[in-house]
Amino acid sequence: MITSQKFWDKTAPKYAKQPVKNVTAYEETLDRTRDFLSPKDTVLELGCGTGSTALTLAGSVGHITGSDISGAMVKIANEKAEAEGVGNVDFFQTDAFAQEMEEGFYDAVLAYNLVHLLPDPAGVAQRVNDLLKPGGYFISKTVCIDGMSMLWRPLIKVMQLVGIAPFVWIMKPADVEDVLESAGFEIVEARSFTKAPNSWFVVARKANPQ
Repeated sequence: MITSQKFWDKTAPKYAKQPVKNVTAYEETLDRTRDFLSPKDTVLELGCGTGSTALTLAGSVGHITGSDISGAMVKIANEKAEAEGVGNVDFFQTDAFAQEMEEGFYDAVLAYNLVHLLPDPAGVAQRVNDLLKPGGYFISKTVCIDGMSMLWRPLIKVMQLVGIAPFVWIMKPADVEDVLESAGFEIVEARSFTKAPNSWFVVARKANPQ
């Protein structure tokens, strides 16, 4: 089975050219995300891909850093940032455990369409908790394949074996929330958006110390 990094490196050029399939749900996601951000916030996006979301949100925050395990994705993201002249964004290749990410530094951490692709979602959720300031937000949207047709499961396995699909967890919304709550987060909001019932959007808050 192809590694996740190699899969996304290989996929990057095609991925960068794909239009958003559900524009309404995407815009609703960003609008709702902005409600939890402020102009002075320092934000981290995990699994930033080719940077479109980070660049779109840049005008709503002080600074946003995008990270991704795929160097090919990050290269495209940096090219976009330069072409668009966005100065409060940077992108780099790494996973969630990079030493460059300072604990207690971020006002918000974002992860869109990522949690179900992580080999250790619980470990990453705990890492995000450590990275956030007290009261900071972990805002995520996760594809919950458990709610989709049963035919997807064997199809995904076959696609993984031939290298055209990455590692993926078969999750449902309750699984996503359980992972976050077990990492010490308080669920502030959990919902889906227009015509996207299997994409579960969750806003989770890090507790303030007593």
